Amino acid sequence: MSIPARKTALAAAVVLAAGAGIVFAPSAFAANEQVAVYLTTTSDSGGRTVTRGLQQQTPVSFAGSTGSANQTITVNENTTYQQFEGAGASFTDTAAWLINGSGALSAATRNDVMTKLFSPTAGIGVSATRNVIGSSDLARSSYSYDGTCCDLNDFSLARDVDVMALTKQAKGLNPNLLVLGSPWSAPSWMKDNNSYDQGYLKAEYYKAYAQYFVKYIQGYEAQGVHINYVTEQNEPGCCPGYPSMQWSVSGLQSFAKNDLLPALQAAGLSTKLLVHDWNYSDYDTWGAPLVNDATIRNHPNFGGVAWHGYGGDPGKASTVRNQYPSMNQYFTEHSGGTWVGNQQAEDMNNMIDYTRNWARSWTKWSLAVDQNMGPHNGGCGTCTGLITVHNGDGRSGQVDYTIEYYTMGHLTKFVKPGAVRIDSTANATVKNVAWKNPDGSKALIAYNTSGSAQTVKVNWGGQSFLYNLPTRTSATFTWGGTQGGGTPPATRTGAITGLGGKCLDVTGGSTANGNLPQLWTCTGGPNQSWTVGSDNTVRGLGKCLDVSNNSAADGAAVHLWDCFDTVTSQKWTASNGTLVNAASGKCLDVKDNNSADGAKLQIWTCTGAANQRWNVPA
Repeated sequence: MSIPARKTALAAAVVLAAGAGIVFAPSAFAANEQVAVYLTTTSDSGGRTVTRGLQQQTPVSFAGSTGSANQTITVNENTTYQQFEGAGASFTDTAAWLINGSGALSAATRNDVMTKLFSPTAGIGVSATRNVIGSSDLARSSYSYDGTCCDLNDFSLARDVDVMALTKQAKGLNPNLLVLGSPWSAPSWMKDNNSYDQGYLKAEYYKAYAQYFVKYIQGYEAQGVHINYVTEQNEPGCCPGYPSMQWSVSGLQSFAKNDLLPALQAAGLSTKLLVHDWNYSDYDTWGAPLVNDATIRNHPNFGGVAWHGYGGDPGKASTVRNQYPSMNQYFTEHSGGTWVGNQQAEDMNNMIDYTRNWARSWTKWSLAVDQNMGPHNGGCGTCTGLITVHNGDGRSGQVDYTIEYYTMGHLTKFVKPGAVRIDSTANATVKNVAWKNPDGSKALIAYNTSGSAQTVKVNWGGQSFLYNLPTRTSATFTWGGTQGGGTPPATRTGAITGLGGKCLDVTGGSTANGNLPQLWTCTGGPNQSWTVGSDNTVRGLGKCLDVSNNSAADGAAVHLWDCFDTVTSQKWTASNGTLVNAASGKCLDVKDNNSADGAKLQIWTCTGAANQRWNVPA
């Protein structure tokens, strides 16, 4: 990195912003901050006929006094909760084939669809995809990646040609895309009934099945697609009539502890295992025994709990959080479908309830289905997606963007990976959830659950604005600046400790630009004293913790450099024990999970692992 390069880039950004009519809010305590407003409204009782979708409205502004309203929401960005990692849906075999392999869409239409789905600027910025490991009910047939007994010598991802191509394209459009893999069934020859439908995994194939996961992850990694998480079984104990697999609880526990987790670690994979992958109502039966097992919970490749929303109360996740406050939680499936009475209300309630109960992700089921809600391979013939791809009917080649596309966009278009949930007043009439992005911008997502318009007063610091929110309407309000109405956060100075209890250290006590800080045994010396500023900088010996070459890539080196107020790669958010870089949304990470003296630092996609945990001065 060089200073002239930074200055050139910053000047160009200012010119472009001016040309586009964009105003960047200063990192200061704001007064009369302008608020952008985006609305989605449906006109029917089923919440499916979109009359306006993510339509930008006339902006409003915060003011010192705005009068009264019949609903009040107070946003407090100084109280933070979990980090956001991504939201989206699944590239099922059905979805991927319809978009890519069926021939229904022209290349131009396909690229337009992918842009509208995944681009953070020209689309809704879908930031997570949960892909099926093998086949599911939303597939053209039942299959695995190795259909020949009794080893994995014939393993091939050729059947994933469409899934692979689209996941790579999605990753190109949104480099922060989170990718999760979940299996419905092991290869049939590994099971006691030699079928994809039901049956138990034979004990003699536990280790082979663990290697099946490893080969899947390695195959995607070889194509440039990192698999962030896997689950060991979609919906254990469910369901006949399509690819599925039975387990005993002790079998799931043994497979995770003795086979899958050790296999991931032995292969040197950073992919994390999420357990449960089933309903809130089923946690005590299927999830708790694994989470309560300290060997599983403390394994470096353990990532947390995955939830589905087809049964039980999302408040169960908060109960689990109280028991294991450092364990991450993810929401991994709840499909839309014709059985849902009001799809808009269902989506908004789900998004808000799940994330207010600690979910770091929100993924629906299939990204796409056709006009007949297929193709499907048994199982769900009434599931809907974010888009409908017409194939072989009078509108073949056309794509409909459903209400689920717009409800997803209220989150993904405005809340970026690395954001943190911030406090907002729970309100049964206007349900809501609020987030603070790595760049400091805020997003308040709200839904009017009532049958009439509601006047909403939003308080933030010492200011507020009023908004008349129509019935059947979802809203996202976004604004910049820093919360006023109180004393600015104090500068904090002291040691920053990380992996192995070691201290963040200025290597050699050097104040040269480009110095690579390190972990070192704590000495209490001046080169281990850091100042966490109210401007979100982290300073050591007068230099700012910075990312080399402004890179947002995993593995980019972290070094020290002269401080520049306008450089976002020098801004960090301390949240839930992590330090998140404002420019990339990625976490400060100890390279190679190494706790030895001299270990260097990098940025990496946030995983919640021990090498991304930091204690900053209070």
